[in-house]
Amino acid sequence: MTHKREVQGKVVTISGDKTVSIVVERRVMHPRYHKVVKRFKKYLVHDERNEVKVGDEIVAIECRPLSKTKSFRLKTVVTGAK
Repeated sequence: MTHKREVQGKVVTISGDKTVSIVVERRVMHPRYHKVVKRFKKYLVHDERNEVKVGDEIVAIECRPLSKTKSFRLKTVVTGAK
């Protein structure tokens, strides 16, 4: 059984048909200054039914590569946009 990676992030752009771009934030301790800093990474997520909007908080699950840069698909919408 394979374990698929799940990422949770906020939708920042609608990147064409059936594709959204999310930004995932993680907090890490700075090695020298011992302060918590934020690190960001963007992922392209496949949205089959075009159901998410900018500002939504979603959970994406890893899948086979769907294009050159897209290898996550939409699992659930956690919270809607305000």
